[in-house]
Amino acid sequence: MSNSKFKIPVIVIILVVIANIVSQQFYGRFDLTKDKRYTLSDAAIETVVNVDSPIIIDVFLEGEFPSEFKRLRNETQQLLEEFKVHNPNIIFNFFNPTKDETNKEEIISQLTERGLQPYQINVKESGKTSQTIIFPWALASYEDYSVKIPLIKNRLGDTQQDLVNNSVQHLEYAFADAFKKLTQDKEKRIAVLKGNGQLEDIYIADFLQSVREYYFIAPFTLDSVAQQPQKTLEQLKSFDLVISAKPSESFSEEEKLVLDQHLMSGGKSIWLTEGVIMDRDSLYSESGSAVAVIKDLNLNDFFFKYGIRINPNIVLDMYSSPIPLAVGEGNNMQLMPITWQYSPLAASNPEHPITTNLNLVKFDFASQIDTLKNNLNKTVLLQSSPLSKLQGVPAMISLDIVTAEPDKTSFNKGPQNLAVLIEGEFTSVYNNRVLPFELTNFKSTGNNSKMLVISDGDVIKNDVLRKQPQDLGFDRSGNQPVGNKEFLLNAVNYMLQDDGLVKLRSKEVAIAFLDPEKIAPEKTKWQVIAVALPLLILAVFSLVFGYLRKQQYT
Repeated sequence: MSNSKFKIPVIVIILVVIANIVSQQFYGRFDLTKDKRYTLSDAAIETVVNVDSPIIIDVFLEGEFPSEFKRLRNETQQLLEEFKVHNPNIIFNFFNPTKDETNKEEIISQLTERGLQPYQINVKESGKTSQTIIFPWALASYEDYSVKIPLIKNRLGDTQQDLVNNSVQHLEYAFADAFKKLTQDKEKRIAVLKGNGQLEDIYIADFLQSVREYYFIAPFTLDSVAQQPQKTLEQLKSFDLVISAKPSESFSEEEKLVLDQHLMSGGKSIWLTEGVIMDRDSLYSESGSAVAVIKDLNLNDFFFKYGIRINPNIVLDMYSSPIPLAVGEGNNMQLMPITWQYSPLAASNPEHPITTNLNLVKFDFASQIDTLKNNLNKTVLLQSSPLSKLQGVPAMISLDIVTAEPDKTSFNKGPQNLAVLIEGEFTSVYNNRVLPFELTNFKSTGNNSKMLVISDGDVIKNDVLRKQPQDLGFDRSGNQPVGNKEFLLNAVNYMLQDDGLVKLRSKEVAIAFLDPEKIAPEKTKWQVIAVALPLLILAVFSLVFGYLRKQQYT
């Protein structure tokens, strides 16, 4: 009897020990969410799996704020925990930069100087609205290098809940992109074309600074084509991508052949050009007007062969960015944003990884793009709104248009193509034609390649204030964020086969939010249900249990 008394506990202890030993050998995590929000993609895992030194991440999204942003904070923590599972060298901490009231202003100033701009949010409670400041940023450091990570994905017209939902969807891409910058060596090379009147470096400085974190960049001029065309072509072939930012001088046939053969050899290209000569700065004169004329860059046959045509016209859009104009007289004069239909805010293609979840992209005197039938795949990435119209050239453009009420019935041409991606096996522009110079190993058909054509060079142009380039992702005229920089960075990554991370941007995460308008009038009722009802159930259970126990032992 005594042996059987201890036999069962001993067996239980042995089984528990065996279970613990076995469980230490096997480890698993199960993501039961419908959208697999806690399952990292292979592309994201690759950015950290081989890291052998600590990556320190300081997250500043901490403190007292609305429930939506608490969810963003919790989703950020859960995502970092997933990264840590794949590599324990991921070390993260959460800080509240505004907690210390004595040094609050100094800390805010230091973070702002590092480019971590505060974000102002509205707090609705008991029917009242107040405002508070948060820092939706993280700072990741690896060895001697640091990068900032934006935790908020802001788009025009988004509600606070939409903003948080978009931000949650963007988190995995944001952190994986930062880890790649920190830990992976650059490989691909980008040539920024010069010599054909392209934008000066100061006007594309913000884009160049951003893309330099991923790739090697160098200026490249085609001037040497006239003397050494073959050597120039070989030099250009060493670059993976060519970017031409708003050329204003025509291309010679020799230059076009070099660019054509670079494409035939598998090189990629991004063209930011238009069919008319017109610039906003030319309107700020005494007359307040300028004439828009056709811009002939000798590229019509070049693009036509590849399946597109940039038309010599201007797209006007009712949904557009304003233009700042001086209003009033004397001491009462001030700059006011006025509706300006020549600056379309283009909507993105939600089905393509370059433009998924992308903010509106600002254009300025953009031209319409037609797509032509051939064997290449063409994807429209950006379009104007359905309330668009076309204006032919030559045409007089005047600031007086802002004082006149627009004829809305004339904006009836529907969406107009403003950015088109071309992919496939290209056929040379010079196939079955006399070559402008003798060329060894001429290719009449090319390897699989990509070309992006954007019908406005100002898409890449940043403002310059006091000789300092400004943020390309912010429209100072409308005082609002725009998607120009993100669009171009995504396009470059996609072009250079780094589309694994780009595809992360299309990952959809469904976040359920409570409706604050419904919560306010029913707040007391649900507080009673959440607090008092469980206590009432517990009290009833205690009474019933006590009564039954009393009956049993009486």
